[in-house]
Parts: sequence; C-alpha cells; structure tokens
Amino acid sequence: MRDPLSQTIKDIKPSGIRKFFDIVSEMKDAISLGVGEPDFDTPWHIREEGIYSLEKGRTFYTSNAGLKELKVEVCNYLKRKQGLEYDYNKEVMITVGGSEAIDIAFRAMLDPGDEVLIPEPCYVSYVPCVELTHAVPVTIPLKEENQFRLTKEEVLEKLTDKTKILVLPFPNNPTGAIMEREDLEAIAEVCIEHDIYVLSDEIYAELTYKGDHVSIAQLPGMKERTILINGFSKAFAMTGWRLGFAAAPAVIMEQMIKIHQFAIMCAPTTSQYAAVEALKHGDKDVQTMRESYNQRRRYLIHEFRDMGLDCFEPYGAFYVFPSIKKFGLTSEEFATRLLQEEKVAVVPGTAFGDCGEGFLRISYAYSLDNLKIALGRVRNFVTRLQEEQETK
Repeated sequence: MRDPLSQTIKDIKPSGIRKFFDIVSEMKDAISLGVGEPDFDTPWHIREEGIYSLEKGRTFYTSNAGLKELKVEVCNYLKRKQGLEYDYNKEVMITVGGSEAIDIAFRAMLDPGDEVLIPEPCYVSYVPCVELTHAVPVTIPLKEENQFRLTKEEVLEKLTDKTKILVLPFPNNPTGAIMEREDLEAIAEVCIEHDIYVLSDEIYAELTYKGDHVSIAQLPGMKERTILINGFSKAFAMTGWRLGFAAAPAVIMEQMIKIHQFAIMCAPTTSQYAAVEALKHGDKDVQTMRESYNQRRRYLIHEFRDMGLDCFEPYGAFYVFPSIKKFGLTSEEFATRLLQEEKVAVVPGTAFGDCGEGFLRISYAYSLDNLKIALGRVRNFVTRLQEEQETK
C-alpha cells in the first residue's frame, strides 16, 4: 500500500515533555514538577459566568473572530495594561488557546523558503508550526550569561535576506527569562531596519516579578509589524477552557481569521463568556496568584542555590531553569535517574532545544507544600550525586 502519511509530519519530532508525564501517571507516589499548568482552580466568579451562559442557553456558534463583547474587552485590557489601541472589529480575534494563534499566524504569513528566527530554549510548538508551512526555522541559542535574553547581536548573526519573522517568546518558557524595555528597543531597531515582522508570544505577560511587562508592540514603529499573542490559560488559571487571542494589523488578521474559519469555526462559546468576566473583574485574582508564584519562585531559587546548583534568577512565567552541568550527566540522564530513584519528574532542558542541554525545567505551578516535599527528594538525589563524584 501507498504510505498514507505526510513526510513532513513524519519528520517532526514529538514533544519531549510528554515522555516523563506518561511515566509519572503510572508511578505510585511520584511528584511531577513538569507541568506548566496553574494549580489554582479557575476563580469562582469566572466559572460562574460560564455556568450562567449554559443555563441561559448560550450554546450556539459565535462569529468566527469571536464574541464582540470579548473582543472589546481584549482591546480594553491591552489599552489598560500596555497602552495599546486595537480595532476590535479588524485587528483582534479569539482563538482556541494561544497555540492556535501561533499556528495560524505562521500559516497566514509564511511561504516555503521563508525563514523564521526562533530563540531557544523555547516553547515546543514554534519550530514544528514553522515546519508545517514548509518555511525554515532558524534557531538562536540563548546564553545563560545573558540571563537567556535575546540580544541585537544574536539576531543580526542569524539574519538573512529570507528572514521574515522573529519570534519573541518572553516571558519565556522554559527559562523564566524576561526582556526589559531597553532590550526590546535594540531588537525593534533591527526589525525596522531589516523589515522583519515579530510574533510576540505574551502568554505569561501577567506573570512578571520585576516591574511591568513591556510588549515590543508598544515601541514606536512596531505595532504595525507585530502579531501579539496572549490568552487566559496561565494568568487566569483557565487551561482547560482553551481560549486565547491575537492582535495584529488588519491585513494579517484578515488572513488569520480565514484559516480559523475553515479549521475551527469559532472558539468555545462558554469559554468566551467566562473570559469576558475574567477581563472585566479578574485583576485581583491575577494579583493573588502572581504573589503566590513569586513566593514559590524565591523558595526554589534559594533551595537550588543552597544545594550548590547554579540557577540564574528568572523574573517571569512560573519556571526555574537550573544548571546540572557540574554532575557530568546529560539533562535526559539526570531527569531519568531523578524520576527512577526519587520519584520526582522534571523536564530535560533539551525538550526545548539543543541549547537546553545541561539544564532542567522545573515548574513552580504547585503548592508550596508539594514543592517542599519534591525539593527534599531532589536534595537527596543531588547529595548522592555529589558523593558519587567524590568517590571517583
């Protein structure tokens, strides 16, 4: 029989995150520090609005681009938080999570042979989504000595006449790195000079612990060349509601909506009504969760450094990215042994790109009590590794 599968799909590697999750699900008493999902329930007033929408029979399709009420609230949110002004009718759409927005932005903009600059370590979807368009992902290895920030020089080094889009994944998953205004100003200068568009994934924008988040779209000359992507999963603890949004120039948005129209129709109606409530009245919930994450962040940094592990201080998202290079183990070997010997699951840094070798992604989207138990086990494992080194 003829091979039924696309060669492009066959060549794409599966997510490196799932392997350890699958093992943990079958392992008694195992603790996972690998999931990038808030441990908080969706705030009650948001859930209640979703329930109310069902009780009122609001179970029909919305317009392809999303509920007018929600698009208006997205515009209000972006203006309130970042001073950005968008036309709700032409420049904003509601998507099935931020992941769909990433996918359709690439499909709307890329032709075969176009190049996309992708800083790594990074979220696992960017490279395969680019490959699915038959464009070319060009990765930029970020450096620990730069606190995993992207520099102007690193962009210029990878730039060619085929470069069309730069991905800006900050605050970053998996490193927790952020970009401050002066960092973005240098990048914006390159983008304008070389006529590059930016896909700015700001799903962790609310989870910053060093001043307010700055979007590159706020900088002069950048809004018209930026596709801003955000959503409700992280900040509002709404992962299962599967809802995101994109804001972009109308000429790009028109084509994104066309793809969404054929592939999805519209985002879940119940989720959209709940999201209206989240944007209108959810700021205090976000603040409460952010304060809790910050407490956990400081605890993890202290613990890893106390164990003798190098760990730069991340100021965004809910991950730390400690180095385990001193033990002579690969990230995969370290994570596998930690799971087998101490029943703690973490994600090898290589799941987020080759330059993640020698690091681990550890999520603090868990209660402090669970983190304390897990870190006690990690400390036991690290102590054992140190003893092994001393006896060699």
